[in-house]
Amino acid sequence: MIVRDGVTLGEGWHHRRGEAHAEVEALRDAHERGNDTRGATAFVSLEPCDHHGRTPPCSQALIAAGVARVVVGALDPNPKTAQAGVRRLREAGIAVELADDAGARDLIERFSWTIVHDRPYVTLKMAMSLDGFVTSAPGIRHQLTGAAAQNRVRDLRIQHDAVMVGAGTVRIDDPLLTVRPHASRQKPYQRVVVCEHEPIPIAARILQPPVDAPPGAYPPTIVLAPAGARAAFAELAAHADVLFAGANDDTELDLAAALRALRARDVVSVLCEGGPTLAGRLLAARLVQRALWFVAPVFLRSDGAVPVLAGADLAGLDGWHFDGLEAVGDDMLISADLTTCSPD
Repeated sequence: MIVRDGVTLGEGWHHRRGEAHAEVEALRDAHERGNDTRGATAFVSLEPCDHHGRTPPCSQALIAAGVARVVVGALDPNPKTAQAGVRRLREAGIAVELADDAGARDLIERFSWTIVHDRPYVTLKMAMSLDGFVTSAPGIRHQLTGAAAQNRVRDLRIQHDAVMVGAGTVRIDDPLLTVRPHASRQKPYQRVVVCEHEPIPIAARILQPPVDAPPGAYPPTIVLAPAGARAAFAELAAHADVLFAGANDDTELDLAAALRALRARDVVSVLCEGGPTLAGRLLAARLVQRALWFVAPVFLRSDGAVPVLAGADLAGLDGWHFDGLEAVGDDMLISADLTTCSPD
């Protein structure tokens, strides 16, 4: 946002990768309004870039526009940047203030992780009853949360590069895991299934794009499988993009290696929607950076009730930083930052 004397001269935001950054968009908006930006103040959420990538440096655009002051919400976490944008602006005589704003840091939370790691940023979304279960018996599906929470989850899918579930969830629920409305994106929305031992059914809906989706909106579904189970997945490989992770003799999936394989495919953020076994294994391996826990106002306890987490020893899993609690319709959403739990 470009401002002078309390008046907004121009506003802008980064629409998508490869297109103009927010600073350039704001300067362009000011120009189209007929406003002179010389001597104005630019408020930016992220440090202006100072390198040629898919777009020219924003620092030089601000200098050329005659801006006198820049207020930066958060520094660029890319170690290659090393505050080069701030230095460039100050060398040009522009006053730079570093706000270190919590809201600005939240905007780049996933980017801050992936820029320095070889794995995607993983958000784990789970829903459970008040007594900690996802269903009253194996194989029975419960719609735990209400419409408001379901809409929030659809928004979460849009915010991530991929959605991921375990093979058990596919076999029981047969989900589509699409975004709504369907939309083509510069980076196509990716659906991922984690298979521990055996492939999912070829008829599973997640392997097919919705009939009403535009062309290219959903690329072939990625199936993550143990490297030692190639023969078992030969037929499925004709219907999905099967990625084998781990050593060639592994019959159990190496989740860390599987996430690195996704990152190599330019998947930088993943929303995991369960089920309990996959969620438990990800947490036990400390591969989750943010947890979003929906709690529904129902009770499901019975002799065969399925707990929200299963299949892993979670004793000693500490380092959770709870930073959000809100009502979403009739449900409660608890949010936690788990980046300090990660092994690296």
